[in-house]
Amino acid sequence: MLTIHADSRGWAFAVDGARIAEAGPLEKLLADRPRARVRRWPGILTPGLVNPHGTELLEETYHPDPREADELGTEPLTGDALTALAMDDARWGASARRGVQRMLAHGTVAAACGSFRNRAVRDAVRRSGLGVVDRIGRPPGAPSLDPYAGGRQGEFAPPRESGSAARFAVFDVPDEAALVERGAATCVATVLEGRLVYRRR
Repeated sequence: MLTIHADSRGWAFAVDGARIAEAGPLEKLLADRPRARVRRWPGILTPGLVNPHGTELLEETYHPDPREADELGTEPLTGDALTALAMDDARWGASARRGVQRMLAHGTVAAACGSFRNRAVRDAVRRSGLGVVDRIGRPPGAPSLDPYAGGRQGEFAPPRESGSAARFAVFDVPDEAALVERGAATCVATVLEGRLVYRRR
């Protein structure tokens, strides 16, 4: 079913399958497609974010299972805490899947990565639908699920327009300046290939 995603500013994407059929003012999209399902989101529609630390967050970090919270806590583990764990491919794959979900909850639609050395991580990322973009070397700054952490400006994916892949995120802020100030935890929805893969409850 064709779905129109609209934000508080009156901008909208008409999504047909995995593609954006049209991008423009909500009123125009509704006039052109009166039978479309409409999702109205608080905040702003964006192309979604690119997290520069994909390798570090997915292949050099362990994201605990909620069932491990009493033992390991809920925050991502790195360094000595990661070294102390008995990691195998199954555990790395599960961690990567949880890491991707946490990225999606921050409006990330793509991650900048070097070549994944761990096949389980590589397969988990590929199956998730998260975009992967190449990078050279390690980016500066501490890795974070929030691309705006530490005062960084963040990086959007390419603009979404008619014919683009339906990959975008919605943030519950009034404008882009507020997004920089408040950070990516304001994400309320993330869409990959037309699928609503994250929705804040």
